Amino acid sequence: MRAISRHIQEQPDSTALVTAGQRVTYADLDRLTRRAAAELDGAGFGSVRSLCVPAHKSPETIALLLAAWRQGINTLVPSPGLGAAALSTLIAQAHGPLSATAVPGGGVTLTREESDPALADGFSVPAPEESLLTLTTSGSTGVPKLVPVRIDAFDRFGDWATEKFGLDGGTRSLSFSPLNFDLALLDVWTVLHAGGTVVLADAGASGNVGYLRGLAQSNEVTLVQGVPLLHRLLAAGGARYPAVRTVVFTGEAVSEQELRDAFAACPAARFHNVFGCTETNDSFIHDIDPGAYTHPLPIGAPIEGTDAVLLVEGADGTEVLQGPGTGELLVHTPFQTCGYLEEARNAQTFMPDPRGGGAMFYRTGDLVHRDAEGRYFLQGRTDFQVKVRGVRTNTLEVETVLGAHPDVVEAAVVALPCPEAGTRLHAEVVRRDGASLSSLGLRTYAAKHLPRHAVPSSVGLACIPLPKTPTGKPDRNSIKNTQLNGVAS
Repeated sequence: MRAISRHIQEQPDSTALVTAGQRVTYADLDRLTRRAAAELDGAGFGSVRSLCVPAHKSPETIALLLAAWRQGINTLVPSPGLGAAALSTLIAQAHGPLSATAVPGGGVTLTREESDPALADGFSVPAPEESLLTLTTSGSTGVPKLVPVRIDAFDRFGDWATEKFGLDGGTRSLSFSPLNFDLALLDVWTVLHAGGTVVLADAGASGNVGYLRGLAQSNEVTLVQGVPLLHRLLAAGGARYPAVRTVVFTGEAVSEQELRDAFAACPAARFHNVFGCTETNDSFIHDIDPGAYTHPLPIGAPIEGTDAVLLVEGADGTEVLQGPGTGELLVHTPFQTCGYLEEARNAQTFMPDPRGGGAMFYRTGDLVHRDAEGRYFLQGRTDFQVKVRGVRTNTLEVETVLGAHPDVVEAAVVALPCPEAGTRLHAEVVRRDGASLSSLGLRTYAAKHLPRHAVPSSVGLACIPLPKTPTGKPDRNSIKNTQLNGVAS
């Protein structure tokens, strides 16, 4: 954060943040930070090592985080929409009895959380000199996991991203994702580190096409990073963004139509496909040439300093794949966490280099194919592998095929129990306005491109977007639960 302090001294009148039509200069941000720091000082932390700061998307929250970090306080940054029981559990696990919520206009509201101390057993908070920020995973399968971001790892990431994407004082990023999502490490914290401007998209209006278009165009954003949903919204109606210089796809596979729409929307941009996760930050990157690209896109090559290994099941157990083939991806990156706060999870997820080296690798749970040219392609997740009539099927591959239909905007595929087959596939699909696509027509299309067992047995068609997780990905759990509960799509 020393770089931000330097920008405050050298360019106090430059715009640091844009929110709700208001501009917050670096000097304004400094005043908000100093006020928050004074209130934290007055709280008398004593032995408190961690503070929970709900990730409300505002200049005041950003200032509160800066204030805590300046005082060496580790901050847990959960989603503000997290349920009370889950939030209480996370706070206890992070050894943080206090929550701090930024007050609009400046100031802090402190709340002491009452929770069972036993919930913290087996959880270890890194020392302040090692980590000051703890993110959470999506929590789609239960209480989110706590992932500390190492200070030196973030510094390395900031240096890499600044150089790779050409960030400087003229950069204006569109911050679409929540502050508790790891994408904020680039489009908020690294941009501020570079002295640029962060344009905060209001969380409540982030699905509004007109709002996002106006926000990006009026502020002449130069950097757009996000899941395919964001790029689809921005390109709707043939909108153009001549000021954009860098476009980053991440989070989910992008369809060919979404690619073409993004190329047209941002004619002066460089395009990148980035792959990573909360535990490792970015791991792979693929630079996309609009005039000569392949689809589906590869996830790219390992970022400098990243080592990748593919594990496969061999005759003698798990072994390292040599050459082309498909296996579970293990990575070691310069940006990865020092391990979950819950120590028992680390032995299951982090492992020594299977080739005998000393580095610790993260088991991503992603199935990746490496071709003869050394390119890596995402095939799905190990938990996306299901058996339909006894045949192993990858639901992500089915989604990719359905998404390639010219009348399909987005698609999600879930596995449902079936008395006859054991498991059957159901697809929820959003069709383009005015399209005459039918369920039978889409299943017929799928049958031309997929083996019989992989063709969804049922298809729900709609003209409204699929339900989304807080990070903008299709909420497959919601879709599955809707079908299991017998509610019409």
